[in-house]
Amino acid sequence: MKKWNLLLLLCFIFWGASAQQVMTPELLWKLGRVSFVAQNPHQSQVIYKVAYYDLATQKSKSTYYITDWTNANPKLIHFLDQAQLIQWDENGIYIIRDNAIQLSKDEGKTWQFIARAPEDAMDIRIAPDGKWMAFSKTVLEEKVMGNQIHADMPQTSAKIYNSLDYKHWDTYNDGTYNHVFVQSLENTNAPAKDILAGTTFNTPQKPFGGAEDFIFSPDAKTLVYVCKKKSGTAYAISTNTDLYQYDLNTGITTNLTQGMMGYDQAPQFNKSGTHLAWLSMKRDGYEADKNDLVVMDMKTKEKTNLTAAYDMTIDGGFYWSGDDKTIFYNATREATNQLFWTDIRKAQAPVKWTDGQITSGQHDITGIYADNRQSIVVSRTDMNHASELFVVDKSTGKMKALTHINDEIYNSIALSDVKMRIVKTTQGKDMGVWVIYPPNFDPNKKYPTLLYCQGGPQGAVSQFYSFRWNFQLMAAKGYIVVAPNRTGLPGYGVAWNEDISGDWGGQPMKDYLAAIDDVAREPFVDKSRLGAVGASYGGYSVFMLAGIHEGRFKTFISHCGLFDMRSWYGTTEELWFANWDLGGNYWQENPPKAYTQFDPSSFVKNWNTPILIFQGEKDFRVPIGQGEEAFQAAQLKGIKSRLILYPDENHWILKPQNAMVWHREFFKWLEETL
Repeated sequence: MKKWNLLLLLCFIFWGASAQQVMTPELLWKLGRVSFVAQNPHQSQVIYKVAYYDLATQKSKSTYYITDWTNANPKLIHFLDQAQLIQWDENGIYIIRDNAIQLSKDEGKTWQFIARAPEDAMDIRIAPDGKWMAFSKTVLEEKVMGNQIHADMPQTSAKIYNSLDYKHWDTYNDGTYNHVFVQSLENTNAPAKDILAGTTFNTPQKPFGGAEDFIFSPDAKTLVYVCKKKSGTAYAISTNTDLYQYDLNTGITTNLTQGMMGYDQAPQFNKSGTHLAWLSMKRDGYEADKNDLVVMDMKTKEKTNLTAAYDMTIDGGFYWSGDDKTIFYNATREATNQLFWTDIRKAQAPVKWTDGQITSGQHDITGIYADNRQSIVVSRTDMNHASELFVVDKSTGKMKALTHINDEIYNSIALSDVKMRIVKTTQGKDMGVWVIYPPNFDPNKKYPTLLYCQGGPQGAVSQFYSFRWNFQLMAAKGYIVVAPNRTGLPGYGVAWNEDISGDWGGQPMKDYLAAIDDVAREPFVDKSRLGAVGASYGGYSVFMLAGIHEGRFKTFISHCGLFDMRSWYGTTEELWFANWDLGGNYWQENPPKAYTQFDPSSFVKNWNTPILIFQGEKDFRVPIGQGEEAFQAAQLKGIKSRLILYPDENHWILKPQNAMVWHREFFKWLEETL
């Protein structure tokens, strides 16, 4: 009897393990999305937010918590439920509620009215002395609407442009620009001053800039802001942003980065205000240039590039330590994003960038937020887990979870095994390739396998966790996922990162084929069921591979991919990117290879494989014609193909129900064709 009971128990254990659920699109959208909000400047306390999405209403609901990260005892707070946090500084917590700016000096127990927020004010900041307020606002600076120019035609929908920058990301230029205003809080009757008045410049930068684009100095005497002081066509072909210092008393503006020709952005003062740090690129027009950490002595105005000698690019953010001398930053090293440090006293800084590495392991450090003498708070992901907050020991690099929002869900599902594989490229170089295996992987079975093609084209293939291109979800559906760190990706040196420019359809395609060929030699890979998927440059890669794969793949999926390079150059909006990465326009006497050898539309004659195409109609980076042209070509060739258009989406899929349809159609297509 005991023997039978034991067998029965073992059967139940086996059945429970095999029946354990896996990730699904529905479960993915039930995950709480954790984000840092603010740090108490006086002690080891932080506020963080957890957002949950409701698929039915397509709205998110957020809850806020405060915790001391030394004992991790989170407490629910409600003062941000109907308010927006401005900042938490030495004065207390500033919020805006019902258009009123309020201050609490006792962590939300009582509130003091400070000022009425100006109408339509965004990105509000309060000076450290509490005497000034800065905010951004859209200002009409030029007339482009037909009914503005032709007042007797009020119903016309015409837009009239005389230069480029007539559209950006997903919005047409309507003649308004983001400007920064400053206002005295001691005399709120005095009008706010537009420090960019009369210009067609943007601060914050469009389309994604926010309050991080302008900061008060700790002595509250100046405001430093990021601006690309170019307009029209000149704006569309340049990445030369600068840091400007505006004197609140005199109104005088000084360019702090004059002669620094690439992106200069993300300015941050140390606590005492003796030094200003920012991220800087050298070359105008190259948006994926090496990102360095530069620091300026505010007294002498001497600038020091702290990472000039490092064979890496800072592709995350940075954070000033409370000691005023140490800067922490995150960067990709060999397909993971880790935490590093450097010292503004060059002699005290690490000699090599690898010497400054604090964390290691199979994860990504995605943000750096708060610190005390012993530890620092970061956010962390891996391919099996969405973002959570962690506390890192500065001296050892050991990490401890501060939040556990999604533990219950992850503990209830079978997770994927994720392994790094080194593959030799056709150039004889070592290429790191992530291989993500289905949960409960059985090496004695054969699995369909997907080659994932990364976008960017310089976006890292690290331990990121996406709510669309989710490797955990793909693996849970029974697919092995192969994600190569092909030529052009950060983490393997600056040269590897830069070698993709001008060579989109060359070595990167060889790298993709080398990766899938190497993994396909494994007995558990079904070589008759290989697919290739990707978005943006990854979508371009799919279109290219469709014409050169020589029968390797059985199906393709492309999202917002570039198909015809001439028409793309003629319709995309950020021309600095096209000029640098493609090598310029197509009407040159000797056109770049992008138009002659690496144009996916030139290889349509070889297309013979089913293809699914996603396209957002509001995508101005890769306009709708790219997806339509590819679909039309496939249809006219009699190839099984499907076009899924999103009239209300841009280069991404942002609406929850659109995302669910994306997942359903993605896997439906794979079931039909693979």
